[in-house]
Amino acid sequence: MASCHTCNLRVLVAVVCGLLTAVVIGLGIWRIFIRIQQETWAPPSSTPIEFCRNGGTWSNGRCICTEEWKGLRCTIANFCENSTYMNLTFGRIPVGRYGLSLQVCGSNTANAGSPMAIRLCSVSEYGEIQLQNVMYGNCDENLQTLEKQVENATEFNFISTEAQILTSDGQKLTAEDVTSATRVVAQIFNTSKNASPEAKKVAVTTVSQLLDAHEDVFQRAVAAAGNDKAFTMLIEQMENYSLSLGNELVVEPNVAIQSVNFTSEGTVGPASVRFSVHKGTSDSLVSGSTSIDTNVDSLNPDGQTELQILVNTSKSTTKACGFVVYQNNKLFQSKTFITKSNFSQKIISSKTDENEEVQHASVEMVFSPRYNLEEFQLHSYACVFWNFSMNDWDTYGCDKVKGPDGFLQCHCNHTTNFAVLMTFKKNYQYPASLDTLSNVGCALSIFCLAFTIIFQIVTRKVRKTSVTWVLVSLCTSILIFNLLFMFGIENSNKNLKTNDGDINNIDFGKNEVGSQDIINTPNPACTATAAFLHYFLLVTFTWNGLSAAQLYFLLVRTMKPLPQHFILFISLIGWGVPAIIVAVTVGAVYAQNSKDLSWELVYRQEAICWLAIPTSSDFIKSPLLWSFLIPITIILISNVVIFIIITVKVLWKNNQNLTSTKKISFLKKTVSTLSIAVVFGITWVLAYLMLIENNDIRNVFSYIFCVFNTTQGLQIFLLYTVRTKIFQSRASQVLKSLSTSAGRVTSLPSVTLLRLRVRMYNMLPSFTALHERFRLLEPFATTEEETLTYSDGENSGI
Repeated sequence: MASCHTCNLRVLVAVVCGLLTAVVIGLGIWRIFIRIQQETWAPPSSTPIEFCRNGGTWSNGRCICTEEWKGLRCTIANFCENSTYMNLTFGRIPVGRYGLSLQVCGSNTANAGSPMAIRLCSVSEYGEIQLQNVMYGNCDENLQTLEKQVENATEFNFISTEAQILTSDGQKLTAEDVTSATRVVAQIFNTSKNASPEAKKVAVTTVSQLLDAHEDVFQRAVAAAGNDKAFTMLIEQMENYSLSLGNELVVEPNVAIQSVNFTSEGTVGPASVRFSVHKGTSDSLVSGSTSIDTNVDSLNPDGQTELQILVNTSKSTTKACGFVVYQNNKLFQSKTFITKSNFSQKIISSKTDENEEVQHASVEMVFSPRYNLEEFQLHSYACVFWNFSMNDWDTYGCDKVKGPDGFLQCHCNHTTNFAVLMTFKKNYQYPASLDTLSNVGCALSIFCLAFTIIFQIVTRKVRKTSVTWVLVSLCTSILIFNLLFMFGIENSNKNLKTNDGDINNIDFGKNEVGSQDIINTPNPACTATAAFLHYFLLVTFTWNGLSAAQLYFLLVRTMKPLPQHFILFISLIGWGVPAIIVAVTVGAVYAQNSKDLSWELVYRQEAICWLAIPTSSDFIKSPLLWSFLIPITIILISNVVIFIIITVKVLWKNNQNLTSTKKISFLKKTVSTLSIAVVFGITWVLAYLMLIENNDIRNVFSYIFCVFNTTQGLQIFLLYTVRTKIFQSRASQVLKSLSTSAGRVTSLPSVTLLRLRVRMYNMLPSFTALHERFRLLEPFATTEEETLTYSDGENSGI
């Protein structure tokens, strides 16, 4: 009964350990998802997080607040609280935005799932935040039906309101919705349709809401539209509309339109007007974000200026000038310039009422680059305008001019839609060289692994063991990985000289449009190194799994022979499957991103030559997940299962008929169990513990992980080489020869030799003899040949 109780206790302990390991792995994977979703991989800002409250972020020396808050530290409320109106309920609404009713149209309507009504949150002339009247929508109307109605409509107020309601949730808009809405509002702005001023102002709100849609939605809309110039028509009609406001201002979160009428001020002769966009505490345009100055002769930007444009006309017949500011460039889908960031993508339009064929207007502009100074550095920029005939950006008639400090200045000899296309280089934080602990551990492992490989091959016939091929393959993969890690993981680009992002160092002689806004220095050698590191680490884990499988057959299923051609089969798996995974991964990444010059960075990092860490938006389809995390997690879980089986059935199972088992102490069994865990690669579970948020705890596990895994080669050397009878005998002979040649020892009695061998054996703390059935880890056992006779016959050709 006592023996049975002890056995059950061991099984319970093993099961608990297995469950804990599975929990650690599961929590680690879950923590990876959480950290990526929270984007905590980026280095922390030098400014305390507590300074910017309520979701505000510190950028370029100030807090950038969300739409619901404002103020120096984002502590001033800028929203309307939850409200109800009759049977409708509205959530919190930021100032300047339309809130959506929680009640939506039924599933049997044309507009299923869309809000039944919207409500504006605005600021009164006295500065009070207040809710406006509720606007009801028609659940039987959608953007496609409105598009059909607008062609022959004579009254546009209803259509304009419906379009606004249907586009109120920009995040849910599809490419078809964007195209239809664009055509509807373009017709409303069309002067030939004679839409009312109220309908046009509501249409501006619709355009602002459209710019909240995802970038890829606009890209699909342009591709689906083909030769249809819906976006071009809308841009042109918005320009014309800006001339008709007569000193009025229309501001929405993503669009601002303002005009000036010279005749109303009695302007005679050449006219000039300066339009400015000021920096705010959020990314949205608000009332007061823009201003106009007339009868000025130069630009005058200050620290609060984000964009400023000066229009000079040489003809006294100019009566009006209009401006349009777009918060982003989604309506301007370029085929030649790829944008990957949202830094300073504002578009400014200027237009006069002169005939375009005879106009003599010129334009000067300054842009204040708005980007993360810690993460990017400005490389170059181009002054461009939107060419309607090309439907793309063009530099004709525009030049770069050296402007005030901190500003990008342009000069163009015509008026239209302008932008500054900037190219950035990421300011990568290249890590310092590997620390001393990693260097020492890798160096020891490289030496020990090389010695173990040679020893296993040279002494195989003498030892008469079948573990040579699996062990040599495992050692070879770890050895090559350590060599690549030590000498190739650092990106050579870290030694390249780059400018500091100073605008004054930019070449002003060339005004050329780049291919994309973020450029990277290609480094095929680093990409190749990352692929080889990826491959050999997968190979290492695969051979860890195969070693566990072989131990399972040899130690648990001892009465059954190994499967036919077992070594050939596991060799194809160990070296072939990782190669297929890496080849498919690199090929798929290149096929999907071949048009992108920096396609390599989809596969690897720039800071080091290793797999890229994905963002929250593309984590599910990232190479790191599918070609690395999932395979090694599967292998780790299977190794843990086999480890538990071997621990329960072999290491900790007492056999009363075997006296050797009785002599093994509890401590020696424990240490032997840990040694098997190292061979199986179980210590990689510690990598998941390095994801703990607490810095002190994470640092402790980082050092433990580093010690266990960088010295894995040393541990294998002690376990499979030093503990063998052949090595100890040869070492004794070498020591005896050295002592004799030095003249320090003339002879060694047999008793002294015996003590020397015992002392060498005791120098290996924790590596002791196991169960007599566990001969794989006791290669000098006298019965080894009997146990592994079949296995040796299977591998006689290896």
